[in-house]
Amino acid sequence: MMSAYRVFLSGRVQGVGFRSWTKNLGESYGLSGWVRNLPDGRVEVFVEGDEEVIAQFVWRLWEGPRSARVDRMEILKEVPTHEEKGFYIKY
Repeated sequence: MMSAYRVFLSGRVQGVGFRSWTKNLGESYGLSGWVRNLPDGRVEVFVEGDEEVIAQFVWRLWEGPRSARVDRMEILKEVPTHEEKGFYIKY
């Protein structure tokens, strides 16, 4: 079943390669969506795909790249748009 989520991550998540790591992770899981830095220091992720695959992906987001530290994660259920193709960094 196709699902979509928006995830906000707080902690040491900017300037540590989090966006490129997330892009590669999303691609490795075959998910669609994007990742971007927010002006308030958080990282925002929009992801679409199979519910079970997204659950695994989100669990891995807690880990992040080696130099990152995720202190807080907010997960919001979204309506799938089916517009995203592939996983990319949004600027």
